Order: sequence, then C-alpha cells, then structure tokens
Amino acid sequence: MTEKNKISRIAGLIYLGVVLTGIFSLMYVPSKLINYDNASLTFQNLTTSETLFRFGIVSGLLCYTFFLFLPLVLYKLLRQVNENMAKLMVLLAVISVPMYFINVQNEFTALSLIKTPHYLKVFSQEQIQSQVLFYIDQYDDGMRLIHIFSGLWLFPFGYLVFKSNFLPRFFGILLMLGSFGYLLDFFGRTLIPNYSELGIGWYIILPASFGEIGICLWLLFIGSKEKRQQSQIKN
Repeated sequence: MTEKNKISRIAGLIYLGVVLTGIFSLMYVPSKLINYDNASLTFQNLTTSETLFRFGIVSGLLCYTFFLFLPLVLYKLLRQVNENMAKLMVLLAVISVPMYFINVQNEFTALSLIKTPHYLKVFSQEQIQSQVLFYIDQYDDGMRLIHIFSGLWLFPFGYLVFKSNFLPRFFGILLMLGSFGYLLDFFGRTLIPNYSELGIGWYIILPASFGEIGICLWLLFIGSKEKRQQSQIKN
C-alpha cells in the first residue's frame, strides 16, 4: 500500500466518524426528541429520554472533534493538487469547530433546566418548558450559521477532488454542488418565513450528502488510484 493510500484510508476512517456521529446527533436524536411547535411535548421527551439527549450532545462533540482533524489529513492528501486551495479548504472547515463548541452550550443550558428542581421555585412549569425549547431553538439557529462553513469548505474540497487524478471527478462535482446547496438552504431558511413548509431543503442538500458519504466510502475502502496506476505502468 502506497503512502497516499494510507492517508486516504485514514481520511476515510475519520470521515466515517464525522458522518456517523453527525447523523446520530444532528438527525436521529432531534427527530426522536424535539418538537419545535410543542414546548410541553419536547420537555417531556427530554425528561423521559434524558440519556438519549446526553448521548446526542456527546456525539455532536465527537463529530466536530473528528471534523477538526479531517481537513488536516485531507490537506496532506490533496495539497499536491493545489496548495492554496487546500489551505483554503482547511481554513473554512476548521472555523466551524469552535463555533460548534460554543453553540453546544445551548444544549447544556436546556439540560440544566430539566435537571435542576430549584428553578421551579422561580419559574412555573410552563415557563421552564418554554425556556428549554427556546435554548433548543438557539442551538438550531447556531447550527444554521455553522452550516454556512459546512457549505463553504466543500467547494475547495470538491475542486481538489475534481482536479486530482486519483479520486473520481463525479464526487468533486457533487461536493461543489453541495457547497451551493448548503448556502441556498441557509438563505432560504433565513429569508423565506415558510421555507420549512416548502419541503425543498432536504432536496437542496442532497448533492452534499451523496458527495460526502460517497467520497468517505471511496477513501475508506478504495483509496487513491495511484497504486493501481503504478502497477499498470510496471506491466
């Protein structure tokens, strides 16, 4: 196995960690616990499934810890394609990490409201429920800002994949389209009041989802084509 293939496998493994922990914390847990239109139901879900909520918090922290190292490994793999674009990729990706760690404080605040009985001496049950949902909403709004950089970093990453001669160009195209998809989704959610009711957000970010999962699996199980190309030259 060549050095490039080793780096590819490491990048794929870290990327898989990002994908799995991200799906669990950003999709599965909220779908089971959060109802943005019902503070009482959300409070009840968080109270009865507190362990799941805690695992969601830890999973999110792991996701962005993996994501801190992912662009650094990808930089080693792709810097030969275009070093300036590789540096831009790292910068745009890494910016989102401290943003997430600051934002997750909203989840910890919601958790403290659920677990601290003395708040009931100051606030009514309905007020606490509303505050819990408020901090969940704040976390969600914070993720909206973070996803700006989730989109921005994909463009130089996709460009590098597209221009490389050892990774499929198809994934590069998907990643660059995914970059615009994330940005369109951000502007849609920010500028259009009933955007969530339109049901188009999921489709807009599909290229990013397919591109990221696809390149993750390719790096992990196939790696770069360099080794195969070298063997063909020898023959």
